[in-house]
Amino acid sequence: MDAETVATIWAFIIAAAVFLYVCMDGFDLGLGVLFPWISGKDERDTAVNTVAPVWDGNETWLVLGGAGLYGVFPLAYATILPALYMPLILMLLALIFRGVSFEMRFRSETPGQLLWWDRAFSLGSIVAAFFQGIALGALVQGIRVEDRAYAGGWWDWLSPFSLLTGVALLAGYGLLGACWLVWKTEGGLQEQARRLARVFALLTLGFIAVVSAIMPFLMPEFRARWFDFPAILAALPVPVLVVFLAWRLFRALDESGRVALARTEPTPVGQTAWADKLPFACALGLFFLSYTGLGISMWPLIVPPEITIWDAAAPRSSQMFVLVGAAVLIPTILAYTGYTYWLFRGKIQPGKGYH
Repeated sequence: MDAETVATIWAFIIAAAVFLYVCMDGFDLGLGVLFPWISGKDERDTAVNTVAPVWDGNETWLVLGGAGLYGVFPLAYATILPALYMPLILMLLALIFRGVSFEMRFRSETPGQLLWWDRAFSLGSIVAAFFQGIALGALVQGIRVEDRAYAGGWWDWLSPFSLLTGVALLAGYGLLGACWLVWKTEGGLQEQARRLARVFALLTLGFIAVVSAIMPFLMPEFRARWFDFPAILAALPVPVLVVFLAWRLFRALDESGRVALARTEPTPVGQTAWADKLPFACALGLFFLSYTGLGISMWPLIVPPEITIWDAAAPRSSQMFVLVGAAVLIPTILAYTGYTYWLFRGKIQPGKGYH
């Protein structure tokens, strides 16, 4: 394989790692976003227990994406990091703060302590999600580069568009978290989650529409991908499928409610009705389509508006060396992750743990 082919393979690997992180850590960050609207100690304990076995592993993909960027696209790494130091540092601090509060809430000895750790868990989740969205928006709107180095200012990442994408990602993570609870819980908490899922679905779809309307006007390259012929033929299925999935999501939430009303006994061990899984699948589909739309706009740029994946790539020998390690590491992570989710499949109820 030539250097451009290897760089393209790595671009898809890193893009996949980032997408897996957004989906897998998105729903447990989403639980923190939803915490202010989840009423009752038992309900909050149950919500947290749904992600307790997997939340640490979900962040593996963030590490893989960052390490891959450093090893394979060093120019992109050296450009993006100085441009986004502040939002990325605040995101990482919030993730640490959230992780501590996640563990400490289970060791609270008084209701007052529990309340403060719940607030800390929610605040850490909201801040982490918000600054992830800001970092994404700051990257998409473009980074000023001169002589292969960042040439912008300290506050270039802060703009109306990046603030918009920060709030948009908060809404999207809230949708993922609510649909996850529809899948993994029953009773009153599941009903709360269905109501929240409808609200956050409307917010998410609204933000998708607004961001999609703005993005083509950020750069001429983006606009050409969406409006010039024949490029528009490749892009057109994305908004059509978004509309279809939005319709299917609301129908799935209604179907889940009907199944819950008909349920007379707790769900058997390790089983979940398809109607309860489908809202989460639709939410993941909306994220995938949004991510696909982003990829259509940016390809082959890795640092808009100038640096492509081939400009930023390390020498072919370095890429191949790291690719050999990834060929072993990535299947191992996927196998471990799949086994963990299979092991803790099924619903969880207050005080009973996993079935």
